[in-house]
Amino acid sequence: MPDAERRKIVWSSVIGTTVEWYDFLIYGTAAALVFNKLFFPSFDPMVGTIAAFGSYAVGFAARPLGGVIFGHFGDKLGRKAMLSLTLLIMGVGTFLIGCLPTYDQIGVWAPILLVVLRLVQGLGIGGEWGGAVLMVVESVPDRKRGFYGALVQLGYPLGVIASIGAFRMTGLMSEADFLAWGWRIPFLASALLVVVGLFIRLRLHETPAFKKVKEQNVVAKMPVVEILTQHTRTFATAVGLKVSEIAYVSIVTVFSISYVTAKLGLPRSVILNGILIAAIIELFTLPLFGMLADRYGRRAMFILACLFSIGFAFPMFSLLNTGDPTTITITVAVALSLGQGVMFAIGAAWMSELFDARLRYTGASLGFQVGAALSGGFTPMIAAALLAWSGATWPISVYLIVLALITLTATLAAPETAGKKID
Repeated sequence: MPDAERRKIVWSSVIGTTVEWYDFLIYGTAAALVFNKLFFPSFDPMVGTIAAFGSYAVGFAARPLGGVIFGHFGDKLGRKAMLSLTLLIMGVGTFLIGCLPTYDQIGVWAPILLVVLRLVQGLGIGGEWGGAVLMVVESVPDRKRGFYGALVQLGYPLGVIASIGAFRMTGLMSEADFLAWGWRIPFLASALLVVVGLFIRLRLHETPAFKKVKEQNVVAKMPVVEILTQHTRTFATAVGLKVSEIAYVSIVTVFSISYVTAKLGLPRSVILNGILIAAIIELFTLPLFGMLADRYGRRAMFILACLFSIGFAFPMFSLLNTGDPTTITITVAVALSLGQGVMFAIGAAWMSELFDARLRYTGASLGFQVGAALSGGFTPMIAAALLAWSGATWPISVYLIVLALITLTATLAAPETAGKKID
């Protein structure tokens, strides 16, 4: 494949994935800042926060279904078509959230419709990630899959930067205006981003690996059935590789917003600035981790990340509790880069490499999304509930350690795939 075509695929995937992650992430920020007030106002403030995080979790619960649906057709019809469709689905769901009436306007229908649209978002991101990653991983040299796979993952920090930046801009207005209409702007702005993303993705070509599957007439009839019945161990390993990383990022970028503002009483700009700076740092660390994984292997890098996640689980909250903005910023940056960034960067290539090309869209998507649903979606709600139950953060730290041990077990069970041919 010509280098120009390869670069087009890589950056098209990055841009499209950025739009998808922006759409998905602004919900998490809004859940921590406004949804507990506008869509669940009849509850006690803490219970309202848990309910808002519960609606956030619904999106994660829908992600495996999106992985199954779009993985099925991605393995049967191709990667390209599913990428455009998932982007459109995500964009429509996000735009409509920005149009929703609040609880005061239509009562209980407000949170119901909010949850329905969050489900739509979950379906979109559930099918998008696998396709975006495979478009790149299946089109680059074997010895550089870790690096190029990590480039696709840049869509996440870019989405964080865009979502946080959008809410930082709306934060310049008064609290009354922000709650009245300002929070809608980041959701409505998604429509423009989706148009740009669709324009780019519709110009892509299918991957060489899928073309080969079609030419050899070995397209899977029911990919998900094969994954769950004939590749159970590999699927379970993929799920295990995801649970620690997604829990860490959910704590750092979602739960911490509520914790720092409501529990510690600090301005929301403190934690939003910390997350923003951490995301900017990831723009440089993710490609670096991908290159290191190509050189030293996937397993070694994952083991180091698991050990960090275990060791930093308690110090992280102690540092947040200082209330010092600089300390909080550094803590968030370290937690995001090492607790999430290493595994997230490498996971794109490694999960794809675990499965044959004829099952890869379904296998990688389902492993990624089930892991995300099991820990990521419910982590902010679990953390809020643990905090309400104990009045302290130590149960949350224990929770993070347990998930890191699960990922460490999966890491030791997974085959090393760096540099190996995967077609």
